[in-house]
Amino acid sequence: MNNNDVPRLAVFPQTAEISANNHLIIAGCDAVELAKKYGTPLWVYDETDLRSRCREYKEEFGKLYPNTTIAYSPKAFTAKAMLKLAMEEGLDLDIVTGEELEYAKASGFPMERVHFPGNNKSVEEIQKSIDYKIGHEVVDNLPELDKLIKLAGGKKVKILLRLNPGVDPHTHKYNTTGIVDSKFGLTRTTWEEGLSKALAAACIDMDGFHFHLGSGLFEAQPYLDALEAVFKFAAEMKGKMGFEMRTISIGGGIGVQYVVGKVPPPVSFFAEAITNKIKELCSQLKLTEPRLILEPGRKITAKAGITLYTVGTIKEIPGIRTYVSTDGGISDNIRFAMYGDFARNETLVANKVTDKSTSKYTIYGKLCESGDVLADDVMLPELKAGDILAMSGTGAYAVPMQSNYNSMCRPAIVFVKDGKARLVRRRETIKDLMQRDA
Repeated sequence: MNNNDVPRLAVFPQTAEISANNHLIIAGCDAVELAKKYGTPLWVYDETDLRSRCREYKEEFGKLYPNTTIAYSPKAFTAKAMLKLAMEEGLDLDIVTGEELEYAKASGFPMERVHFPGNNKSVEEIQKSIDYKIGHEVVDNLPELDKLIKLAGGKKVKILLRLNPGVDPHTHKYNTTGIVDSKFGLTRTTWEEGLSKALAAACIDMDGFHFHLGSGLFEAQPYLDALEAVFKFAAEMKGKMGFEMRTISIGGGIGVQYVVGKVPPPVSFFAEAITNKIKELCSQLKLTEPRLILEPGRKITAKAGITLYTVGTIKEIPGIRTYVSTDGGISDNIRFAMYGDFARNETLVANKVTDKSTSKYTIYGKLCESGDVLADDVMLPELKAGDILAMSGTGAYAVPMQSNYNSMCRPAIVFVKDGKARLVRRRETIKDLMQRDA
C-alpha cells in the first residue's frame, strides 16, 4: 500500500505504514494484532520515534550551542520505561512533584541530572530533593526560597530562580504559564528581591534563571522576547550585585503537529532563533554565554504514541449525527473534552486503513458524560462493531491525565520496535482499584 494515499499517516509515529492486508503497522507491529493480544483501550508507543526526537533536540541545539542540556519533562508521559529511555539518550529530567522525583529515583535516574520546578513544593518535597542532591532546585516564589534556606542547613543547594517574564506565547489559555497573571514564577517587581535574598544566603549556590512560557508554541518570538527581558536583568544585576548568570533554562513548549495541515516549524528553526538570540544578547550586554537548558516533554512523546479502541455501539440519528461509542473515553484521554480544537487528533480505522471515507462520525467513549467525546465530525470508512480505531498524537498528557471515572481501569502501555512489542505497564484491574478501600 502507498502511505501517500493516507495523509493522516503524517501525524502518526514515524514508522507508521500500511500492510498488504490494509492494516495499520507501527514499528513493524500490526495494530490489530496488538489490540487482540493486549486488549483495548491500549496505548502504543513507537520507541524509534521517541529516541529520534530526543536525538533531534540534542543535535539541533548542540551543534549551534554546545553548552546545551536537554531535560525531558515527564509530566507529558511518566513511566519507568520512558525515564530509562530518556536517561539512555543522555537527557536530564525536569520534574514538578515529589512523586515524579520518586519515579526518577526508582528508575535509576542520576539525581544530579534532575531539575525541580513547581509552584507549591511541600517541606517534605524540598527536604527530599536536598537529601537526594538533585541538579537544581528551581525556586518559584519568595516563600519557597525562605523554606529552602531554612531546610538546607549546612548543605549547599544549587538553584535557578523562576522569573515570570510577562510574555504572551499565543497558545491556549490553559497552557500559558509566562504571562503576568499566572501562578508561576516571580513577577518582575520581585526579581531583584529574590536574587538579593538568594545571594545573601550562605547555603544557596545561585546558578541562574529559569522561565517557562507555555506549550504549543508555533513561533519563536515569545522565546526571544523572554530572553531579552531576562538577559537585560542579568546584565543589570551583574553591574549592581556582581552576579554572573551561569545557566539559563527556557522551559519547553515547542508545538506539535496533531492534525493534517497544521505544521509547526521544525526544532532546527527554534534552535537557530534561540541560540542566535543568546549569542547576540551576550555580546551586546557583555555577558558570558551561559549553559542553556531546554525542557521538552510533549514534543518528544506526543506523536510517538497512539491509542487503540474497539468500536462498540453505533447510533444514527438521521439528519443530525452518528454516534460511535468506543471502549475508552475521557478516562484515558480527556484532552479533546478539555481543550477542544487545540487538542484535536486524527483517527484511522486500523483494520481497513485505505478504505474510502464515506461517513461522518462523532467518536464517543463509554463514560456517563455527554462531554465524553474523543473526536467529532470525522470522515471514516463505514464502521461496524469490532472495528479497531487508532487515534494519533495521544503520547503526551493522555497517560498522566487518565482517571478511574466510572471505575474504569487504566489501559496497558506497550512499546514497539523492530516488529516486537513489550509491555511496559500492565492493564489495571478492578482488584487494583479496590485494594486501597477500607
